[in-house]
Amino acid sequence: MIYGALEAGGTKMVLAAADDDLRILDRISIPTGRPEDTVPRIADYFRQQRIDALGVGSFGPLDLNPQSPTYGYITKTPKAGWRDYPLLPTLLDALRVPGMLDTDVNAAALWEAERGAARGARNCVYVTVGTGIGAGVYCEGNLVHGLMHPEWGHMLAVPHPDDPMPRGVCPYHDGCLEGLASGPSMEKRWGRPAWDLPAEHPAWQIEAYYLAQLCVTALMTVSPEKILLGGGVMHQAQLFPLIRKETVRLLNGYLPCVTDGEDLIRPPVGWPDSGLMGSLLLAQRAWKKNGRDG
Repeated sequence: MIYGALEAGGTKMVLAAADDDLRILDRISIPTGRPEDTVPRIADYFRQQRIDALGVGSFGPLDLNPQSPTYGYITKTPKAGWRDYPLLPTLLDALRVPGMLDTDVNAAALWEAERGAARGARNCVYVTVGTGIGAGVYCEGNLVHGLMHPEWGHMLAVPHPDDPMPRGVCPYHDGCLEGLASGPSMEKRWGRPAWDLPAEHPAWQIEAYYLAQLCVTALMTVSPEKILLGGGVMHQAQLFPLIRKETVRLLNGYLPCVTDGEDLIRPPVGWPDSGLMGSLLLAQRAWKKNGRDG
């Protein structure tokens, strides 16, 4: 059995083939161009790998309702050429294999819950903080969908009193988390990319304040046992302690089970490959479902 995985990102596509034990046999990365150029290259790769099932973790927004006529489409993305694009149907039509698609962050949440930092937990939230902010929710063995899929990056946040840019940079919402705490927002606010800001810079206190609000919202809504924070912005040794401390402060004793947040708020173990490996798990699920149905 050969499983194929596609982690579809806004700047690059990562493709891999793996065996029954999900050991990577081959992987490549290609730039994300326009779909008419990019998708045939993806299909050609998976044909060469002779895959039996495909899992896709993609940037969104996505239509994840199997009953919808646009199931498997990328919908209202600002990414040029990809708006309302039938990503999963196009690939499955070309490859003639079973397949499953979810958001890249849901795929990452799946991997971390079943094989990674949240293994053994019934519920977890996986958050990526980078060019954008997104989160996947794993609950009792399932990835959470609903009207569409969680869009945690666009939850509204209370601006920090010392934030010189309290409206953020999101073109859709004033003061949403992505507009206030993503990598581009930090660079816009401080005139330097996040990786170039020293540990003592006030940017990190403000960043922790916003990400702690996300953690508190997660705890008050889906009650995860683990909150995993990944992505490029999180590669700062000082940031996790700041977020944990601020989360406890904002909770103000309301959840006695959260004392210091050290075991609760953690980095993922699979980053930067959590989404890719989770896509392999989606391929595995697609194969098992196809076998039962057929």
